[in-house]
Amino acid sequence: MPSTPSDTREDSPPDAPGRTAPGVRIGGLSVVYRTPAGELPAVRGIDLELPPGTITGVVGESGSGKSTLALSLLNAVQPPGRISAGSVQIDGLGDVVTLRGEELRRARGRHVGYVFQAAQNSLNPLKPVGRQLLDLGRSHGVADLRALVREARDLLGRMGLDGARVLDSHQHELSGGMRQRVGIMFALVLNAHLVVLDEPTTALDMITQATILRIIREVHEERGLTTLVITHDLGVVAEVADRLAVMYGGRVVEQGPTRQVLGDPLHPYTRGLIRAIPRLVGDIGEATALPGRPPTLATIPAAGCVFRERCPLRMDLCATQEPPTVAHGGRLVACHAVEGGIREERAGAGNHGGQDGAGGPDGRDGAEDPDGRAVAAGAREEQA
Repeated sequence: MPSTPSDTREDSPPDAPGRTAPGVRIGGLSVVYRTPAGELPAVRGIDLELPPGTITGVVGESGSGKSTLALSLLNAVQPPGRISAGSVQIDGLGDVVTLRGEELRRARGRHVGYVFQAAQNSLNPLKPVGRQLLDLGRSHGVADLRALVREARDLLGRMGLDGARVLDSHQHELSGGMRQRVGIMFALVLNAHLVVLDEPTTALDMITQATILRIIREVHEERGLTTLVITHDLGVVAEVADRLAVMYGGRVVEQGPTRQVLGDPLHPYTRGLIRAIPRLVGDIGEATALPGRPPTLATIPAAGCVFRERCPLRMDLCATQEPPTVAHGGRLVACHAVEGGIREERAGAGNHGGQDGAGGPDGRDGAEDPDGRAVAAGAREEQA
């Protein structure tokens, strides 16, 4: 075990047992990167709310802007990137975008915990985990380092690890799943109540994935957190998330309660992601890949719908006008075709006395999409 010398600093960590899970409101957020072609948007006009005490999942293909969005919650977008517009309001902290210097550094870890995509990249290979824990405590002015170590050991123990052994280990002595749990420990040990997990199950075997997802749920409930999970795996969000946002080309194209979004997807991109999931039973040929490729930073359209090149519902309007975000059944969706269908559905409901179930906003019947229902109800059956 690392030694835990007494620290006489008066500044103590925010253990504040009465602190509740914060709400997060992201408004008009845009992030650009400087390139030889000028500043190009990686994220544009994001409006997203994380209700207190919930787990929100963000899904999308690689390059959709998920990790850039997550880093914005810490105001940690690195040059040549910058937050060019918008706000990230966190209860008890204010607008993170406006924080600078020492104030921003202390917010990271104390208020917002972050579990990085590749856990080994966030650990110092030259120091055992325990020494890194002490460095973290000192940098945040923790008065009782021994209590910090006890809290870390307790957290690791609740995640099924031998806390003393892990704290004495270097990162190369730990498996991928163990390193991921160490990352979760570092995100929580200063009692942060907003936690961001970036691809928490990437490169892990299925049994370890199931363990990490169980830990995320349990720690979230035990500690009363507000949690954001970034992933490309719909099965992960079906397992743990209360709400789901789907990103494409730096925009949120659909968001709402997870079971609604997966059970009856409105946006054609969401439907495409669900149809691309390999089937474990039945006709494996039913799984069909999305045509084309997602846009890169240099090829994201400057005007119109970002998904139009791959969309089976594209119209002439999609090439020139960005689709507005419209509300429907507790969800928000940005699609010209869906918007038109919603208008027709509401007009039809008015003509027929508000009869329910007359048809979906895109002409489908009102029943749930069986593909989506399969994802929401049992996308991770392979772990059984």
